[in-house]
Amino acid sequence: MAQLYFYYSAMNAGKSTTMLQSAFNYKERGMNPVIFTAKIDNRFGEGKVSSRIGLEAQAELFMADTNLYAYIADLHSNQKVHCVLIDESQFLTKTQVQQISDVVDQLNIPVLCYGLRTDFRGELFIGAQYLLAWADKLIELKTVCHCGRKANMVLRTDESGNAIADGAQVEIGGNDRYVSVCRKHYKQALS
Repeated sequence: MAQLYFYYSAMNAGKSTTMLQSAFNYKERGMNPVIFTAKIDNRFGEGKVSSRIGLEAQAELFMADTNLYAYIADLHSNQKVHCVLIDESQFLTKTQVQQISDVVDQLNIPVLCYGLRTDFRGELFIGAQYLLAWADKLIELKTVCHCGRKANMVLRTDESGNAIADGAQVEIGGNDRYVSVCRKHYKQALS
């Protein structure tokens, strides 16, 4: 029986690496995994998932108006899809989370989502909110704060490296703009 999985964490915990390893495992067994990533995240080039350790793969793109159920059902009708892997799943809409749950429930295809839980303000992303509510399995991937504690928050910094608390929820950037920290150091940085 297929299930909907949500692998979540702060930045730099290895979400993309874990996802790419899962895709490799399916391919190694002669199966057809399909990888999706958000069109908005073009840090490594459009239609590409890359990990910090150098792994990468081509990916289908989704935007806020992409009907993921129809897209995946169409792919599945042409060539059996054994698994769907979605990177940057925090950018999914509520409707898209419903659509991928239909992929699991109606097409019996497992869907593995990988994404951030919260933004730099400590607020849930919409995609994460509904994945936390509707996923069959929740898996936290862990990373470490500079103090050695588990990092579960993300700070956004300005050009001078100072933590900022205001701004648009989505601003694409990598390690130069965001830092994963524990809750204690998150609160200290913003006080």
